[in-house]
Amino acid sequence: MELSLARLVYYSRNRIAGDALPEIDAILASSRRNNAGAGVTGALLFNMGCFGQILEGPRRAVEATFERIQRDERHGEVSLLDFQGIDERAFSNWSMAFVGSSKLDEDRFADIAGQSGFDPSRMSADSLFEILHSLALEEERRSD
Repeated sequence: MELSLARLVYYSRNRIAGDALPEIDAILASSRRNNAGAGVTGALLFNMGCFGQILEGPRRAVEATFERIQRDERHGEVSLLDFQGIDERAFSNWSMAFVGSSKLDEDRFADIAGQSGFDPSRMSADSLFEILHSLALEEERRSD
């Protein structure tokens, strides 16, 4: 068990103007590079309206990552849903999983968005975690 391991769950509103996909690619590349060095893992779910994200790792590294996100102009109305100590990671294999990148995922997320509006402000930290965790596990199985 890592000392002071923590999980943070948040959502934010998308403030990216125009075509968001190139910006998402840039966010993912930067996140994967920075997170690997800091020991942070997690998953990101994005639609044109908002981001939902889980960050896991050493408490200080997770806090520093979340502070950068709060200052990032691409994120608006950043809302912390949960921040707690954990015994083990749920996303240990992902410096930053991005769920929803395939056509199959796009179709599946349309259903999620249709059912919930994928409005994380209406979701609990646990429900957002469960969605991201199950989707990341499916992504792992497909890539094996």
